[in-house]
Amino acid sequence: MNTTQRTALVTGGNRGLGAAIARALHDAGHRVIVTHTPGNTTIGQWQQAQATQGYSFAAYGVDVSDYESTQELARRIHADGHRIDILVNNAGITRDATLRKLDKAGWDAVLRTNLDSMFNVTKPFIDPMAERGWGRIVNISSINGSKGQFGQTNYSAAKAGVHGFTKALAQEVARKGVTVNTVSPGYLATEMVMAVREDMRQKIIDAIPVGRLGQPAEIAALVAFIASEAAAFMTGSNVAMNGGQHMS
Repeated sequence: MNTTQRTALVTGGNRGLGAAIARALHDAGHRVIVTHTPGNTTIGQWQQAQATQGYSFAAYGVDVSDYESTQELARRIHADGHRIDILVNNAGITRDATLRKLDKAGWDAVLRTNLDSMFNVTKPFIDPMAERGWGRIVNISSINGSKGQFGQTNYSAAKAGVHGFTKALAQEVARKGVTVNTVSPGYLATEMVMAVREDMRQKIIDAIPVGRLGQPAEIAALVAFIASEAAAFMTGSNVAMNGGQHMS
């Protein structure tokens, strides 16, 4: 556990991988704030369910694809007395279709949510981190940002762009005590993947050398390490955790 308690913000932290990351950071001794889509009427129930397991999370609604919404998020967080030391840019969506069938709306939605959000959410928090001389930014990409995937030109392009953002920003703030890294998970046993037809899911598993899907908690443990004091010499990296499915 870290000796210094920090405050972490995890976008899309109320479900799937984001929730696992939020719990791992909480277990590491940090205060954790999660974001959710605006108008989510079940967030209170989710918070109560987490509380019964010993997890206390503040939650804020935000549209990460919208610049003004993220600026308002930052203002609300500041007004509530929080300062963000650890930022995990995790929120993302898919709108899968081959390029021939993909419409402009499907392209724009994925690029805005998965890539524009890097700028939108990071912008209001990066300067305060640099001024304090400490910060951790972890951007969640994907195996498909490195290897590509049929029917995901939008998603693969956005996730590849995430690491370009990471490498450039890492250079800008390296001497300020702020690290910026990418984590690229493979296929995980999340609700989305488990909802796939069993025969299709088995094809995915057959392509993974370790012979199974990853667990969100495994990725979350990696994120918690990157956010720790011990990872201060690590910046600009893209850490792949995909069961050996794509090696580079």
